[in-house]
Amino acid sequence: MTETAAWWSLLAAPALLLAGAVLAVAGDALLAARAAGRPATVRTALRPLLEVPRLLAAQPRRLPAADRLLWRLGVVTVPVAAVLSALVIPFGGTAVADLPVGVVWFNAMEVLTWAGLWLAGWGPNAAFSLIGGYRFVAQGLAYELPLMFALLSAATAAESLRVGDIAQAQHGLWFAVWMPLAFAVYLAGVLAFSFLGPFRYPAGEDVAAGVLGETSGVDRLLLEAGRWLWLTSGAAMAVPLFLGGGAGPGLPGWAWSTLKTLAVLAVLVWVLRRMPVVRADRYVEFAWVVLVPLTLVQVLVPALVVLGR
Repeated sequence: MTETAAWWSLLAAPALLLAGAVLAVAGDALLAARAAGRPATVRTALRPLLEVPRLLAAQPRRLPAADRLLWRLGVVTVPVAAVLSALVIPFGGTAVADLPVGVVWFNAMEVLTWAGLWLAGWGPNAAFSLIGGYRFVAQGLAYELPLMFALLSAATAAESLRVGDIAQAQHGLWFAVWMPLAFAVYLAGVLAFSFLGPFRYPAGEDVAAGVLGETSGVDRLLLEAGRWLWLTSGAAMAVPLFLGGGAGPGLPGWAWSTLKTLAVLAVLVWVLRRMPVVRADRYVEFAWVVLVPLTLVQVLVPALVVLGR
């Protein structure tokens, strides 16, 4: 990659991520309006985006005993980690950072969100936000191991931790076809680390929005943006991991990567409005009793295939 192309890629990755997040927010608003029996219009889709200027102009909430440094650090960490995770995702075979351990990098950025959400819950020194932070940690204990084994399944089949190599290893047959469990667990993990839909328990209404409850102004905007940026990044990462990357007939690689990402994102946004919230304690039990053994078996499948070559 030339130096000019590298700079353009560095600028394009956050821009594409933001564009995908905006489309996801608009789609979610349309589905919410339809579920409520209201007309799904362009104005309805743009309504969440009209909140951005108001949040930018709003004053941040001040609490008497808050740890402002940790609070702000946690708030900023969530969207920053989402953007950094996208640096290893190839679009049409080109990634900003083609790391030999790209899968590990993506997983590390996702784990960094744990710290960010925990600090965002701890920093305000308020009961409901602290409960929300604890809920995210508990939820993370449930989804992290199955998600890690799902990532390992794709990496094992490709015999590489480089995301581009995993995409190239799927010529002729996508990993989602012969590793459907890993693909499904990965998509569930995307919803979980975005704490949206059935996994919005850390920001539940029963605890006054939990980790989001004490935030306002720019802080609230950053946390909300971080959720949707992570959803978009997770959808984009599913393409090289399980859907063959930018491979496809008739169109350039970047176009196929974009179309596949939008398709996965549409499925995730649709699921947001179709499934009830899952309590963290129940999901922990399900994950450790059911998902962890199943994903371990799933990892063994590509391992045996590789050994048999």
